[in-house]
Formats: sequence, structure tokens, C-alpha cells
Amino acid sequence: MNYELLLENVTNPALLFFALGIFAVKLKSDLEIPPTSSKFISLYLLFAIGFKGGQELAHSEFSTEIVLTILFAILSSILIPIYVFFLIKKRLGIENAGAIAASYGSVSAVTFVTALNFLEIHNIQYNGHMVAVMALMEAPAIIIGVILIRTFSQKSIENQNLKSLIIHSITNSSVLLILGSVLIGYLANDKAAEGIKPFTNDLFKGFLIIFLLDMGVNSARNLNDFYKNGWFVVFIAAILPLINGCVVAYLAPLVTASIGNQFILAILAASASYIAVPAAMKISVPKANPSIFLPMALGITFPINITIGIPIYYFIVCSS
Repeated sequence: MNYELLLENVTNPALLFFALGIFAVKLKSDLEIPPTSSKFISLYLLFAIGFKGGQELAHSEFSTEIVLTILFAILSSILIPIYVFFLIKKRLGIENAGAIAASYGSVSAVTFVTALNFLEIHNIQYNGHMVAVMALMEAPAIIIGVILIRTFSQKSIENQNLKSLIIHSITNSSVLLILGSVLIGYLANDKAAEGIKPFTNDLFKGFLIIFLLDMGVNSARNLNDFYKNGWFVVFIAAILPLINGCVVAYLAPLVTASIGNQFILAILAASASYIAVPAAMKISVPKANPSIFLPMALGITFPINITIGIPIYYFIVCSS
């Protein structure tokens, strides 16, 4: 692997601000982003990537490659939860295994945004439909996770049918905003879209840095309770993203010739949801312990992906 690429990635300002958040907690500093501001920034990031993706999609020609890419992404969001569930269910229990499986089949919007930032720094092109791909990977993983729990533990879910699970997955705030922003970006005329470009483009990287600072603070705070669950979950949270990302990086050329698209597919498969899935599991599977699956995704998998994962997946797609 190109170690210069790894060094360049770990010295990225966005990643360094994430590290600053972790150090702030370790130093017992009172540094934090107010919850209302953090929520606003989260909504802004989802809106910006969705709107820009919709604009790109509007200028893209519909092709077989787009269809294959979408189908490939959805299939990965179905298969990943299945294998993860059977890998860990004996050790962590049915409910926790289902929630973790859903998390790793789903995606992290912030990891996705960080990957886009990486591509832009290196002037690597990707297609706008990849934003829609990301949004479409949320719901299938949540549904598969809950179906697995229902199948192996009938008493764990009461009064919850498949239709309500699908509706809840789609109407989850993060999924709805990203899908809605893609649609609005697709429908908006170019002149009107140009008028808000300073807000959707120029401010984006600054907001991303502040958000990653907040993520660093939250990750460090969650890890203390997380370690009480043993090193098994630490190992799983560290190894799963690398397995998923590397496998998809090798397979991605089968559906798209674009290096940027292949890289995004890999990072989506490697990432784990810590927004949509916890919200869905809180309602559908209350017995699942969020102190296990939330820190796994946010405290272990997220840092691994944005430090060593990104250069590894990029190296693989460039070598294919």
C-alpha cells in the first residue's frame, strides 16, 4: 500500500479535528458542540450531499451501469447483515446481533461525506447517482436485521409488521432528508441551484470539520462503557469494516468502471450506521443494547474507516 497516501489521509484537517475531540475528552476538557448546533450541522450535511447528488443525477444519462450499481449496493446491504448476524449471535445474543448486523449492513453518512472530501482533494470524479445509492442502502439493512431477530426470537418483537418497518426506515429523518434532497436537487433548475451554491458547496468542508470534532467527543465518551463488554466487540468492530470494504472494492469493477464510484461502494459497504439504525432499533427492538452497537459503529468502525480504511480501499480499486 502507498504509505504516502496513508500519511496524507491521517494529516487531513478533518481527521485531525476528529482526533482533537477525542483528546479533549481524555484531557477532561469541557469542549463540546451544543446538541442543537450538532443536529443542525448533521441536517446541513445530509441536505448538501443530497442536493448536490440530485444536481449531478439530473445531468447524468440513465444507463445500465447506474441500475447495476444500485442493485449491487442494495444486495450488499442485504447480504452483509446476514453473515454478520450468524457470526456473532451466539456470543452477543439474538437482539444485539440483529442490531449490530443492521448497523453494518447500513451506512454512515458522515463516513460517506469524508470519502467524498477525499475524492475531491485528489480530483477524482464520481457520479451523482452515488448519493442515491447511499440513501437506498439504509432501509434494506434495517429490515433484514429485524427479520433475523424475528425469525430466531419470536418474543423479541411485538406488534411490528414488515410494512411498518419499511415505512419507519424510509421516514427516518436522515433517510427522508437525503432522499428528499436528492429529488429536489434533481428537479431544481440550474439557475436557481447556482444561487445557493455558496451555501451547499463553499461552506461544506468547514461544517464537516466541526461535525467531526463533535464526533470525536462523542466517540471518546462512549468508549468507556463500551470496553466493559469485552474485547470481542472491539475486534469485530475493527475487522468488519476492513473485510466488507476490501471485498466490495474487489467486486465493484463488475458493475462500474469509475474509480470514484468503486471507491464509494467500498466505503459504503465498510461503514456502519450510528444514526438511522439506533433510531429504528429503539422502536423495533428495545431489548437490543445501544451501549454495544452504537460505540461499535461510532467509536471503532468510524475512526478505522477514515484513518486506514480509506487509503486501503482506494489502493485496491486503483490496483484492480
